[in-house]
Amino acid sequence: QVQLVESGGGLVQAGGSLRLSCAASGGTANTYQMAWFRQAPGSEREFVAAISWSGNARNYANSVTGRFTISRDNARNTVYLQMNSLHPEDTAVYYCAAAKPREDYTLWGQGIRVTVSS
Repeated sequence: QVQLVESGGGLVQAGGSLRLSCAASGGTANTYQMAWFRQAPGSEREFVAAISWSGNARNYANSVTGRFTISRDNARNTVYLQMNSLHPEDTAVYYCAAAKPREDYTLWGQGIRVTVSS
């Protein structure tokens, strides 16, 4: 069973950058579509970005387009989320998720906190 573990979160000032990583273990996630979601305090979980198994297709939430970049390194079984120009409203717990082709996201990491101070 593939497991996902996020890392790279923390506290950053507004305007700063962070890079989140999501490492897959217990198997390969190279054929999975991967995504990042986030959940702010008092809010529902929302989609942030997704990337196809090949890395050729990516899509982003409007709120992060132009500031966040999702990428993957299949040789390392790892997906990244580069977050630039962070805003306080980006504060949330960020989750990595994986989906088999033509399926919903059924694999989730434990989440990692990102706090952006103003």
